[in-house]
Amino acid sequence: MVAGRDRTHIEGTYPGQVPPHPEVTLLSYLPSRLTSRFEPRTIVWFAFALVHAWIALCGVVLMPDRVFWDLSLYRAWVWYGVNVGTWPVFTTTWVYPVGAMVPMLLVGELAGYNDRTFGLGWAVLVTLLNAVAVRALLRRKGGINGAFWFIVFLAALGPVAVGRLDAFVAPLCILGLLELEKRPRVAALLLTVGAWIKVAPGALLLPIVLAVKRPVKDVIAPAAILSTAIVAFVALLGGAGHVASFLFEQGDRGLQLESVGASPWLLVGLVSSAVSRMYNSQIITYEVHGPGVPTLVTVLDIVFGLALLVVVWLLWRRRSAGPQPLPASELVVRGSLLVVLTMLVTNKVLSPQYITWLAAPVAVALALGLPHWGRTARWMLGIALATQVIFPWVYGGIIGGGVLQTLVLVGRNAALVIVWLGTARRLVRAPSVVEARELVHAA
Repeated sequence: MVAGRDRTHIEGTYPGQVPPHPEVTLLSYLPSRLTSRFEPRTIVWFAFALVHAWIALCGVVLMPDRVFWDLSLYRAWVWYGVNVGTWPVFTTTWVYPVGAMVPMLLVGELAGYNDRTFGLGWAVLVTLLNAVAVRALLRRKGGINGAFWFIVFLAALGPVAVGRLDAFVAPLCILGLLELEKRPRVAALLLTVGAWIKVAPGALLLPIVLAVKRPVKDVIAPAAILSTAIVAFVALLGGAGHVASFLFEQGDRGLQLESVGASPWLLVGLVSSAVSRMYNSQIITYEVHGPGVPTLVTVLDIVFGLALLVVVWLLWRRRSAGPQPLPASELVVRGSLLVVLTMLVTNKVLSPQYITWLAAPVAVALALGLPHWGRTARWMLGIALATQVIFPWVYGGIIGGGVLQTLVLVGRNAALVIVWLGTARRLVRAPSVVEARELVHAA
């Protein structure tokens, strides 16, 4: 990511170089007969095709109502816009930024507004974008490892990794983080585009601003210019009053069933009728109700913003603190992961598809050959797999208060907290001399 110090490298990195300890790759777990007969890149692309074909089959043919049902909402929104003239953002408030309309409209116009054709078109579009991200990963020195991990992550997360708007987050963030090496302005533009689709990619601009040597010129200005152009375009078409509605549309939401903060109440609900799991038809999700929940929701609204400020302070401190500041590559990817985990752990909302936000920092770190990411990568695969078990496979049991199903959800949330704290610890503590030299060698 940081081939040139004049671009993104932080001044004053560590002296000396030693070869980094090799991480065990996922390909090493495959049968030797397979890996000896086929090139690693062939295996990667075969796995890519297999995973995306299986997800498309599940979402379009086998169980569309269970795993791709959000696409019915997307299809309805653009159909009403095209045929009735009622457009989200332009004529009404909307839960998403205006850019989210682009993939929905593109799929609807090219694939049609039938449920099955729309679902198939959506799967194809996501597959193409993921293919671009995988190809970009493969061009790096650890690209085989990063690309294959990303594909396994998608398989572990399952259909929700494709059948939601968040499916565009991972590839856009991967491309943005990889572009930072030579073209930070392109990276800023890609992440800004992502932010105008689903907000989350915009958060990755925080560590990037702190890592580059010319943050205003290379990051803030491109992002601001593009955002201004988008707002002006929306205003020109009559949507000025709704262009920022996505920031406030869900401000009064309750405590979502799958959120980390709901975990203690879910456990109490297993033995007490004081806690209930109720369906909110207005936002089409399940929430937890019980003593203390309204207070927790208020607290989380405050903690969410404060926690992100603390993360920014931590990253600012680590960029040049002490005799061993972090190289920019490690600061950006580890910082990006910490930002995303903070958004997940401290949020009152946590839908299954949000887990896709975790993919980009890990895949990019592995592709860049950064050391000491193996454990984090394994934890992420476990979290993704647990999330697929939660939704769609045992979600009905969680809603109904099933003990084992609830424990799976609580365990997944505990894993998120563990990785969150571990990531913060990595950034807080000063690396050893050996670790420092390994980071410089990787950079």
